[in-house]
Amino acid sequence: MWTNTQFTGSLPPGATQRWFSSDWPTSWHVVWYMVPTSPGAGEPQIDWDVAVECASADRATYWITVKNLTQGAVTFEGRYAVLN
Repeated sequence: MWTNTQFTGSLPPGATQRWFSSDWPTSWHVVWYMVPTSPGAGEPQIDWDVAVECASADRATYWITVKNLTQGAVTFEGRYAVLN
């Protein structure tokens, strides 16, 4: 297993945005997770959903939709873990 940060993002209060990451082998089991990095008061809260699109028989694109659930702006890292 290995992990890394694929992208960083920021969202204003209540906003939703979609990111993508492409050209991943379809044979890999990839888990995506978002880690808030916003400093300051309060607890940043985000939610995310991941959709997979097969670009070809052996390559996939991941579409990651992230929503800010708080009344303040948030920053975060989009991280992944490859489990095989």
